[in-house]
Amino acid sequence: MIMRNVVLIALCAISLAVSGQVVTLDSCRNMALRNNKEIQQATLAIDKAGYQRKEAAAAYLPQFDLTAGYIYNSRKVSLIKEDQLLPTKSFNLQTGTYDFNLVIDPRTGAPLQLENGQYVPSTVALLPKSGMTYNIHNLMGGALTVTQPIYMGGKITAMNQITDLAQQLAREMRESKVEDVIYNVDAAYWQVVSLCAKQKLARSYVGLVQKLDDDVKVMVNEGVATLANQLAVDVKLNEANVDMTKVDNGVTLSRMLLAQLCGLPVNTMMTLADENRDDLGLTLAPTNFDLNQVYAKRHDVRSLELATKIYDQQVKVARSEMMPKLAAVAALHATNPNSYNGFENRFGAAFSVGATLRVPLWHWGGLSNKVKAAQVDANVKRLELDDAKEKIALQISQAAFSYQEAYKTYEATKANLAQADENLRIAGIAFKEGMGTVDEVLGAQTAWLKANSEKIDAEINVQLTYEFLAKVMGSMNY
Repeated sequence: MIMRNVVLIALCAISLAVSGQVVTLDSCRNMALRNNKEIQQATLAIDKAGYQRKEAAAAYLPQFDLTAGYIYNSRKVSLIKEDQLLPTKSFNLQTGTYDFNLVIDPRTGAPLQLENGQYVPSTVALLPKSGMTYNIHNLMGGALTVTQPIYMGGKITAMNQITDLAQQLAREMRESKVEDVIYNVDAAYWQVVSLCAKQKLARSYVGLVQKLDDDVKVMVNEGVATLANQLAVDVKLNEANVDMTKVDNGVTLSRMLLAQLCGLPVNTMMTLADENRDDLGLTLAPTNFDLNQVYAKRHDVRSLELATKIYDQQVKVARSEMMPKLAAVAALHATNPNSYNGFENRFGAAFSVGATLRVPLWHWGGLSNKVKAAQVDANVKRLELDDAKEKIALQISQAAFSYQEAYKTYEATKANLAQADENLRIAGIAFKEGMGTVDEVLGAQTAWLKANSEKIDAEINVQLTYEFLAKVMGSMNY
């Protein structure tokens, strides 16, 4: 909650600061790039890809693991169920071997043999059950293991390539987001400039009609004009005032949209650096292009190329499942009771060194089909790349034609505006000299308004079509 309040206070402070100064197009772009949530998400995606790349690089290094455990057993464990009597042997000097100590039957002089065929030992060794019973109430153990991959079928190398390409892909996707945001901000910026120009035009038109209305009223009072003439001018004046209100509302809404794109409160009323310019000084930019250079600049094409490389590496990852895997293993392990020294109740430790080898033999075609599926995905991505390049070539041609057409329209509107200015001047002079009618003046004023409006629209359209052409050619300057 506190963090949210801090953010709101910061936004309000920024809004007040922005409201009090003239904002350029670059300032709007920078604010949008700083505050856009999609760009922030794309930046975090780059960070995530960087962590995944480091994770993949760690697979080259030995892995250390510590395992520990504890078990409580309710009973002791005994290796024998009762005391055991073990026969003994004595050394025989005559044979040089050890012979069992057996009871000799005095009647026969041979070892005494029972009915079941067993001989009777003359001496025995007592193995008590208590000596073979161990306290395992508290059983503890642990191991420190080290595993070093030696050969994993190329999987580790492929995964490192994938994560490196994925980080580059995340950067390209962020740049695509940046271009989209900048294009949207530019469109909103020039929309405000266009509406501000139309706002000035509407006020000038209202002033023209208002002056004509005043002149007609004087002429009606002097009897040189009719009431119908005054009513016609009044209707035009009312229409002009309604149109001016619509333009005022449009300017307010367009400013709110621009503020929202810049990450500011929507009620921030920014003064734009270009909104008071009478002419943007447009010149026709070159529209020739080299497709190979365009492909090299377009972030979406580079993203598809990186994605294709990632899918190629995925094929190697799938193929690694069919390859042998070799790793070296070392471990230091300890147990309590000590299993290395009579299960005494103390820790006993030892170490071991070895290697593991896993060789896939037969999986009923499962692994090979997995490789084939990965190859299909890679081929699909290549087709997507080729299709995108074909569409981009058409898109650039259309954008270039649209820009050239917009500029020709702009040149035509400038000529039309000069003619409309002259017609309005002549109509005004003729009306003052009594040679023209009110309808002629109103017609000239309407034509003047239309010519100015068309010139403004054409000028902004040139700017926007040029921005779009630069965008599709991958040559936006920001």
